[in-house]
Amino acid sequence: MRTPSRRLVSVLAAATVASALAACGAGESRSGGGDSGGANEASDVGITADSIKIGAHYPLTGPAAPGYSEIPTGVQAYFDYVNDNGGVNGRKIEYVYRDDGYNPTNTAAVVNDLVLKEEVFALMGGLGTPTHSAVLEFLNGEKVPDLFVASGSLLWDNPKQNPYTFGWQPDYESEGKIIGQYITQNFPNAKVGLFLQADDFGENGEKGVRQYIDNQIVAKQTYVPGTTDFTAQIAALQASGADFVVSFTTPTYTAITQLTALRVGYKPQWFYSNVGSDPQLVGKLLANFSQGKVSDAAPLLNGALTTEYMPGVDAPDDAWIKQWQKIWDASGQEGELTNFRVYGMSQAYTMVQALQAAGQNPTRDDLVAAIEKNGQNWEGPWFGPFRYSADRHAGISGMKVVQLNGTVGEDKTGVLITDNGDAKIQESNSAESTPPDNGIPQS
Repeated sequence: MRTPSRRLVSVLAAATVASALAACGAGESRSGGGDSGGANEASDVGITADSIKIGAHYPLTGPAAPGYSEIPTGVQAYFDYVNDNGGVNGRKIEYVYRDDGYNPTNTAAVVNDLVLKEEVFALMGGLGTPTHSAVLEFLNGEKVPDLFVASGSLLWDNPKQNPYTFGWQPDYESEGKIIGQYITQNFPNAKVGLFLQADDFGENGEKGVRQYIDNQIVAKQTYVPGTTDFTAQIAALQASGADFVVSFTTPTYTAITQLTALRVGYKPQWFYSNVGSDPQLVGKLLANFSQGKVSDAAPLLNGALTTEYMPGVDAPDDAWIKQWQKIWDASGQEGELTNFRVYGMSQAYTMVQALQAAGQNPTRDDLVAAIEKNGQNWEGPWFGPFRYSADRHAGISGMKVVQLNGTVGEDKTGVLITDNGDAKIQESNSAESTPPDNGIPQS
C-alpha cells in the first residue's frame, strides 16, 4: 500500500445535514439492486434491517504499524459521522477491524474470523501486498466483496479470476510510468539506481519505470521487509555511480535508507514512491531510529521527489481537508489529523458511495455490480477517475509529481492520467472536485 499524499470542529449544523440527507435518508429506495418497496430487510450475510457490517485487517502492531495503524481511525471517524446523520438507507455501518501485524499468516487467521465468525458483508481496505494476497483466493471463493485493497499491486485488478476484489489507489506500474517519464523529461542524463521492496510493490514499480528510462538505469538493489541494515545495498548504489535513486519503499525503510545514506555520505537525487514519502511519519521514524541524533527529517528529505493522488494535510485550505478536519475534530478521537487518517476517510467515503449505489437491500453481488457500473463516475478527493467496469477493477488513474520542501509538497506537474501497459500519459483537463456541503456523497 501507499501512505496518502501529503496534500491531502464541531459537527456540521443539523439542519444542513438533514436537508442534504433527504434524498439518501433512512428507508428510501435507490437505484441499484435489492430494492424492495421501502422496507429494510436482512438481505444477505452481514446485513440486518438496521446495520451493515464491514471488516478490515491492518498492522496495528509490529514494524509496519507506524502510520498504517492510523488508517482505521480515519475510517471509523467517517463511518461514525455517517451513522450520526442517518447512515445509509437507515442502516448504521458497523466497522470491525483486526490486527495482523503485517504477517500473512496472521492475515489469513483474522480474515477467516471476520468472514466466518463475524460474518461481515464485505471487507474494505485490507492493507498490504504480501498480507492481502494471502487471503485473495479465500475471499473470492467465499464470494465476499473484497473492496478497495490498500495496496497498488496489480493483483487486485483481475476480475476474471478474482471477481470480488477491487483496487483503490493508483497501481505501482502506472506510478512507475509517471516517475519514468518525469525523469526522462527532466533528468535525461541522470544515472539511475533502483532500490525496491522485493515483492509486487517493487516489481510493478520497476516495470513502469523501465518503460521510460531502461537505458538510464545503472544499478538495482532490493530488500526484504524485516531487514534493518541497508549498508550493502546503499554502498552498491553509490559504487555504481548512480546519482539519482528511485525508491519503492514503505515509510520505515525510507527512513532507514536516509540514515544509511547519511552515514556513508551518499547524496543522490531521491524519488520516493508515494507509499513511503510521508514526511511527517518519516521524520518521526528518523528521530526514533537515530536515537535522537536526527531530530528533524526535513533537511534530509528536502528536494526529494514523490507523487501524490489526493490532497493531504500540508494543504489545510483545501476544501476536502477542511471537511476531513471538521469530521476528525468532531470524532473525539485522540491525535491529530494525519495523511493516513485522510486516506482512511477517503476510502470510507468511497465505501458509502458503493453502498448507496448497491440499493436499499443489497446482496453481495449487488454491491460488486454497483461498483462496476457506477464507480468510474464517482467523485471525491482523488485526482483521477477510478477504472472500474465489468472488465477492470483498477483504482485511481491520476497522480501529480511533487517535490518536498520540509513537510510541504510543491507541484512539479499537473495531474497525469495513465493506465497499465503502453497506455499514454496525459495531463488531466478536469477540474478537481469539491466535497458536498454535509460531507456525505449525494446519491
